Amino acid sequence: MKLAIIGSIVLLFTLSAGAGTFLVDFDNGKLDEWKELLMGDALPGSWEIVDGELHAVSPNGWTRLLTIGDETWRDYTIEFDVKPLDNRGPSNIVVAARIKGSWFVWCLIGDLPFVDNISEVQFAAGNLQDPNTFLFSHSKRQRFLKLNEWSKLKLDVKENILNFWINGRQFIGPIQLPDRHSFLRFDALRKEHAAEQGRELPALQLNGLQDFLTGAAGLGLSNQTARFDNVVITGDSIPDRHTFSVTPRAKLATMWGSLKRF
Repeated sequence: MKLAIIGSIVLLFTLSAGAGTFLVDFDNGKLDEWKELLMGDALPGSWEIVDGELHAVSPNGWTRLLTIGDETWRDYTIEFDVKPLDNRGPSNIVVAARIKGSWFVWCLIGDLPFVDNISEVQFAAGNLQDPNTFLFSHSKRQRFLKLNEWSKLKLDVKENILNFWINGRQFIGPIQLPDRHSFLRFDALRKEHAAEQGRELPALQLNGLQDFLTGAAGLGLSNQTARFDNVVITGDSIPDRHTFSVTPRAKLATMWGSLKRF
């Protein structure tokens, strides 16, 4: 049975590589192509490779992303393993797509304040430098990620449709991504609501906003420490780049280890 499963993994590896596959297991100890994207005035977080895994620390409530790819990436799926190690209060784990500058779409698993052992899955789109721009939708509330246990997150973007899974179970989507007109309508509604309360709001700064149809991918967190591993990004616009361990045996062992977690 094990040989059959390993054979299936090899076949899956071969077929997905033909579509364009970016694979990272962090065993080479390098983060050369990754870039940090910060929320607001946040100071840089800590990103280092420990025991062949990405060890990430976001010391406060600012969300910090580590991104890969460029603005030409179009339709793709990004998935990875994540293991929260500790949090310091309300926190989140993030998977992001279609990143252009500081504009992007993301799915996050965030703790609800003042409620023990409960979190919420959210979809959002906006500018990481201006939280006022965020357009949100919400999903079910339960405990999605457990401390010191691995989970697998998967996000798929095809044209203007997004889907999101946790451990093989879909929680968001299919959902249509917003466009520039969505933000203009949102801006008009928020200013109208403020006017009804006798307040005046400045217009949202939408500089650099385009429709969320292309852009880089990323992972991130806020107010906690976590480990990330086995990043797999596939799609026709994705360059083939396999930064798994050098030997085929090590690659199989890494992928087999990831499979055994579930």
